[in-house]
Amino acid sequence: MQFKITPLAMRMRPERIEEVLGQDHILGPSSPLRRSLETGNLFSIIFWGPPGSGKTTIARLIAKYSNCPFESFSAVLSGVKELREIIDSAKRTYRYELKPTILFVDEIHRFNKAQQDAFLPHVESGLIILFGATTQNPSFEIIPPLLSRTRVMTLKPLEFKDMAIILNRAIEDKKRGLGDLHIEIEEVALQYIINISHGDARTALNNLESASYFVHPDKNDNRLLNIATVAAALNKKPLLYDKNGEEHYNLISALHKSMRGSDPQGSIYWLYRMLEAGEDPLYIGRRLIRFASEDIGLADPNALEIALTAYQAWEKVGPPEAKLSLAQAVVYLATAPKSNALYVAEKSVKREIEESGPQPVPLHLRNAPTKLMKEMGYSKGYIYPHDYPENRIKQEYLPEKIRGKIFYRPNDRAFEKEIKRRMREQKKLENTDK
Repeated sequence: MQFKITPLAMRMRPERIEEVLGQDHILGPSSPLRRSLETGNLFSIIFWGPPGSGKTTIARLIAKYSNCPFESFSAVLSGVKELREIIDSAKRTYRYELKPTILFVDEIHRFNKAQQDAFLPHVESGLIILFGATTQNPSFEIIPPLLSRTRVMTLKPLEFKDMAIILNRAIEDKKRGLGDLHIEIEEVALQYIINISHGDARTALNNLESASYFVHPDKNDNRLLNIATVAAALNKKPLLYDKNGEEHYNLISALHKSMRGSDPQGSIYWLYRMLEAGEDPLYIGRRLIRFASEDIGLADPNALEIALTAYQAWEKVGPPEAKLSLAQAVVYLATAPKSNALYVAEKSVKREIEESGPQPVPLHLRNAPTKLMKEMGYSKGYIYPHDYPENRIKQEYLPEKIRGKIFYRPNDRAFEKEIKRRMREQKKLENTDK
């Protein structure tokens, strides 16, 4: 068997902008970047996105379309000495060809402040067009003077459908891909490779390549990739999991009920069962946000902030570091005091709206921006609470037909006990004012 030295992920890099998937927001026909290519008016860019989302590929394609000299530079492997050599070469090119040099700097966030300063005069003069790639938030990792001279473009993790297209291209392509291996891949095996790659096309292609060469061809020289062979090739034990089927709903139900039952052990177990099986972490994050309001609510107002922070941690950092952020949130939510008072209030108020219909806003609560509205009584009789002691005063806020209705009933536990005390004080004040 003839092995190909260049990795599959490198061979399958898109050769045309139209082949790039999942980044239409920056490469679409009406995007600033696409228009700059069409007009030849290129600008310096910081590409910010997760691994395997296409930062290097897009930078190389822009250079190819622009017909400008291209230099690639790694902040991990190179330093200021190599940068000076590139700048000297760029000066010679500009002198004889009147063209700027596109300088691609991979992992630009690894440069310290002084090293980043070295780019400034050459970006400012137009000698180089800087394309920086980073997985870290540029606001924290790139010095402000350099940020002010570049545009930040955010790349998204690739979605499932895009990853499937990329892998199928590689399977079928005989020139650059694995087409000469005659691979047939079962749907569940394809899903498994995609799920464990977490939106990273490079990882997915590497996994596909490893599995393809691991499997022995049959007598017809065909190779069948199923879940067992893929798992064996990658030295991973697959957790069979259909993201759209019953097991998906069973596991999220188990996680939700374990947290509701205040069991951190069961909660963290079901969390990692889902993560290790390839569930979308942002889906889990959304469910944690809902849980924080539905099952904890104002019993612990910090719960929602913890859930939101975990979601943002995954968006900004990704795997593997942010897995622990989700675990932190799950344990916090599981051990937090519980209350479904907000959830009950939501159902109660929605039921009331359905039964009584759209009740008119009382006149004293209406806005009165025009003279006619004032003459019609809009805003008349409204009492401004800040003009009174403790910024409170008796006033009706519900429509007349449903006055006196109670939707939110706080519990006598945790922070809701304090909310209940505040509501009692308000009620006492209202009764005093009668």
